[in-house]
Amino acid sequence: MKKYPSKKETLVFLKRVGCNKRVIEHCITVSEYAVEIAKACKNKNPIDIRLIEIGALMHDVGRGITNDIRHAILGATLVRAVGYSEDLANLVERHIGAGIPIKEARKIGLPARSYMPKSIEEKIVSYADKLIRGKKRTTVKEAVEEISQKLGTKHPAVKRFKNLHKEISQLMSD
Repeated sequence: MKKYPSKKETLVFLKRVGCNKRVIEHCITVSEYAVEIAKACKNKNPIDIRLIEIGALMHDVGRGITNDIRHAILGATLVRAVGYSEDLANLVERHIGAGIPIKEARKIGLPARSYMPKSIEEKIVSYADKLIRGKKRTTVKEAVEEISQKLGTKHPAVKRFKNLHKEISQLMSD
């Protein structure tokens, strides 16, 4: 059996590592939305709803240390340090930027490895996170505009998010 904390244990963990109320509220909202998306997916493969719920709740745990892009790597390190499932650590590590490939990771100063979401659970959490600003849901159009404003309209993250949207939308409509 995979080792995931309970929802209550996760909230205590977030507080213990220094996440503020705003970050915790965001994580709760992302978790609720990610579970909603997962339940709407008519995927032929099983989706681990519990991993999605707890992973989304835990996705920004590294923000107790830093608010920059490294929060995902530091968060995954925290998750591993307490002995939680590697699936959970991977989800935390790969939720950033609708995925970041190795070459891009090197350019922005991250350890040289892929941060692309692989599993459907990782993809759903990454997607839900991009559609939540604080505690508010945004549209796909607003998310694309935000990514474009932050990184530029030609940045590959814009296309990655659009592709992620297409993939999740397809799973929800099959």
